[in-house]
Amino acid sequence: MQRVVAVTGGAQGIGKAIALSYAKEGYIVAIADADQEAGLETVQELLHIGEHAIFMCVNIAKEDEVIQWIRTIHDKFGRIDILINNAAISRNGSMLQLPIDQFDEVIGVNLRGAFLCSQHAAAVMKLQGSGAIVNMASTRALMSEADTEAYSASKGGLLALTHAMAISLGRYGIRVNAVSPGWIETRDWQKTANRQEPVHSERDALQHPIGRVGTPADIAAACLYLTGEHAGFITGQNLIIDGGMTVNMIYE
Repeated sequence: MQRVVAVTGGAQGIGKAIALSYAKEGYIVAIADADQEAGLETVQELLHIGEHAIFMCVNIAKEDEVIQWIRTIHDKFGRIDILINNAAISRNGSMLQLPIDQFDEVIGVNLRGAFLCSQHAAAVMKLQGSGAIVNMASTRALMSEADTEAYSASKGGLLALTHAMAISLGRYGIRVNAVSPGWIETRDWQKTANRQEPVHSERDALQHPIGRVGTPADIAAACLYLTGEHAGFITGQNLIIDGGMTVNMIYE
């Protein structure tokens, strides 16, 4: 039986790396993304790896679009084993001037969207008696730069949502965990029209005890682990993947 993974924001950046990694492991991959051009590019890459993959253009802040996406996956493949809530946007600006509709937009996609996708995917997982959900949080849930209130609040909310859902869904055999990436370089994981070759300074690398900036593959590997059989006793947890940056005390 071929397992099915659903990835939001799966067309570019971290989400694309996750989608490709699961395809290489033999999963059927269903991606949702708001960027149709990127989604069509990525689904072709997925189909070069595996026999089955689908893309739908979805605004995950809208429940009707989420319902249609989940229904399409279930109707086409008969199951949903894994959900990766990766889609996110940011609207940074002065806290004293940020329009409230921009704050609401970020919360709508990053937090409300993750809840909606989880709610409807979990209904399918409940019928199966098993499933795994990973919420893509951020080290911004734990530390901040100035003027990132909306994004930071959304990611902090995802951590709370993670442990709450782990308790609510555990009775149905569904595990829920979070991954909090630090500095992950994604410029070379964008759609063709926007792709750039990343350049990092020695200072960038030395901010990380591990000696380098992170890559989307680092996050994809964590998702594969957390949703796999070797992590069967792990739920409600937040895995920080930042090369040690958040524990590195720097005095300058």
